[in-house]
Amino acid sequence: MKDDLFDSLPLLLSVPQAAKILGISRAAGYRLAKSGDLPTRRLGGRVYVVTESLRELGAA
Repeated sequence: MKDDLFDSLPLLLSVPQAAKILGISRAAGYRLAKSGDLPTRRLGGRVYVVTESLRELGAA
């Protein structure tokens, strides 16, 4: 059932969207992104979380 959620998501998510999925605060999401615990990509000065990394975190 959880995989259904990830299948419907785009390849990249904003940090606030990823934080909401993980059930953490926006600030915590940015802290995890900055520390490298949440894999990110930068596009046009914005930071995005790689959706596949959320799936892997959920499986861990």
